[in-house]
Amino acid sequence: MNDTPGWASPGSAPSDGPGPGAPGPAGPDQPAPPADRPGAEPTSPGTKWSKEQPPPGQWSAPTGPAAPGQAPPPPPPGPGWGAPPPGPPGGGYGGYRGPGGYGGPGGGYGGPGGGYGAPGGHGGWGGGWGGPPPAAKPGVIPLRPLGVGEILDGAVSTMRTYWRTVLGISLTVAIFTEVIVVLLQGLVLDNTGTEALNDPDATLSELGDALADTTINSGVIFLISLIGTVLATALLTTVTSRAVLGRRVTTGEAWRDARPQVLKLFGLILLLILIAAGLLTAGMTPGLIITATAGGEAGVALSALGFMAGGIVAIWLWVRFSLASPALMLEKQGIKKAMGRSVKLVRGSWWRVFGIQLLATVIANVVASIIVIPFTFLAAALGGDGIGGFLEGTGDLGWTFLVVSGIGSVIGSMITFPITAGVTVLLYIDQRIRREALDLELARAAGASGAVPGS
Repeated sequence: MNDTPGWASPGSAPSDGPGPGAPGPAGPDQPAPPADRPGAEPTSPGTKWSKEQPPPGQWSAPTGPAAPGQAPPPPPPGPGWGAPPPGPPGGGYGGYRGPGGYGGPGGGYGGPGGGYGAPGGHGGWGGGWGGPPPAAKPGVIPLRPLGVGEILDGAVSTMRTYWRTVLGISLTVAIFTEVIVVLLQGLVLDNTGTEALNDPDATLSELGDALADTTINSGVIFLISLIGTVLATALLTTVTSRAVLGRRVTTGEAWRDARPQVLKLFGLILLLILIAAGLLTAGMTPGLIITATAGGEAGVALSALGFMAGGIVAIWLWVRFSLASPALMLEKQGIKKAMGRSVKLVRGSWWRVFGIQLLATVIANVVASIIVIPFTFLAAALGGDGIGGFLEGTGDLGWTFLVVSGIGSVIGSMITFPITAGVTVLLYIDQRIRREALDLELARAAGASGAVPGS
């Protein structure tokens, strides 16, 4: 049987003998037909095969002048959709060649490395797989584990895409808190304590009274700012969570969703502040006791070490509880359960959460300072004592200074609120994607269940 490898012409096949009606071989009493007789074929092996064979290992039709009345054969297809490209010599599609597949080494039809029609792996028709399909991205982030840049970009994209809602919330809260602060500083709070602290001839009693007044003033201002931060965080958490799904939310809708949890959020932040203050006080207490009883540098050094130790523990706890705010707002949890959820999500990722939060805080405050500092110097220049009095601490904080510097603070808060709140929410979502496959639920909620989130 003829087993010549290669491309066979259509309608013919190898045969072990002559077909029906075919002339048999010439015997001794029968002369062989002349070679130039029409329709005569040479008596040689493989008479049923085409006379024009391609080189071994190719997949292409013979190219030559077409017979009269016959259309020319189509050109050989290139790599990609259709027939595979030529294989290496010695291989070919007519037989098994190479250790890994048909037509060449490496496993694959038509080329080394596997794959249909192209080297480099099982690449579909004409190319590699190209990796898993991209993750669904219905909103500001792709629904898969996020990198640091994607978290920061998601917070900025939320502010840019939904700027009316985000900046409206930030501006409203910032104006509300800053007006209260300016009125308290100009009408109620006493600013004479700062002058006494800067006076080298002040007595110990005067310094004590000045320190108490300054502490009270700072505490009141901090409390007002804390209320504004809580309101902005509550509203922006709702906006950012909807932005992940690509859904727009108005300020009224955000307030209706966040209102039941606002008091709990305020209690949570106040509790975290008290915990930090308690740790710092506990760390400094032994040194303060030694300083008050025995005096000397030993007590001061011990107080400093205790303050540092308490600060380290406070930072460690702050990071562990840093995701409690979005857990409380989005999962509608209580304070205790929200803190427990944060501890669970941060476990094993403390340094990552700390680094991202710190980076976002630094970026937000640097950008805000670029705006606030010029307004502060402008306010000092427009004030009665000028910039020199402001730098020396002897300037009078009049209404002009308070109003102009307050405008700068409002603009700075419009930037810091969305960035810090957005990063915290997206970090919370990222941790849940990594631990709880939240991306699948978000894809279904966004109507993108047909897309396969990447990993």
